[in-house]
Amino acid sequence: MTKQIAIMVEGATEQALKPVLLKYLTSRLPGQMPRLKFISKDGRLPVGDKLKRDVTRLLADGHDAVIALTDVYTGTMPPDFKDASDAKQKMRDWVGSEARFHPHAAQHDFEAWLLPYWARIQKRVGVDRSTPFPHPEAVNHGHPPSKQLDVLFRTGSKSKRRYNKVLDATAILRDQDLKIAAAQCPELDAFLATILTIATSP
Repeated sequence: MTKQIAIMVEGATEQALKPVLLKYLTSRLPGQMPRLKFISKDGRLPVGDKLKRDVTRLLADGHDAVIALTDVYTGTMPPDFKDASDAKQKMRDWVGSEARFHPHAAQHDFEAWLLPYWARIQKRVGVDRSTPFPHPEAVNHGHPPSKQLDVLFRTGSKSKRRYNKVLDATAILRDQDLKIAAAQCPELDAFLATILTIATSP
């Protein structure tokens, strides 16, 4: 039976991630491709009881599983989460012991998953230097990947403008294989593994 999975994300993340994610899964799940319903939020996932209510409603609507994907860096001060582990634990605590709920976090934000495609970024921005991000998910709250990309786009010889998640992330990821980023980004690898496990479970 085809699994139905709801994936809660911030709005712009859906538009950038969805096409490349579907391509990745289609090639790995012949005959078992799940139906993915992206639930876009207004730039930030709900917290506390609101998250629990949303998850409960989605499960009651017939979804086999609900995945929540948040950034560790949400822009709040003090930060909502210390790291990906803390974010996942807090979401788990908010929702409670629901085995069909799967919390995930981008460490420190979604843009960390773009950094492994450095050649594509260089070409789009207009820079020619080796990657300054050998460990994409190690970038921290003080300098999250989204902020660093913004600086890069504003100073690059081709771009000279602010980084735009929908426009630029979509272009960077287009026709790429997520396994490249997953090899360098354990949190992305875990997110992908969860979807594959749900889709192939009895």
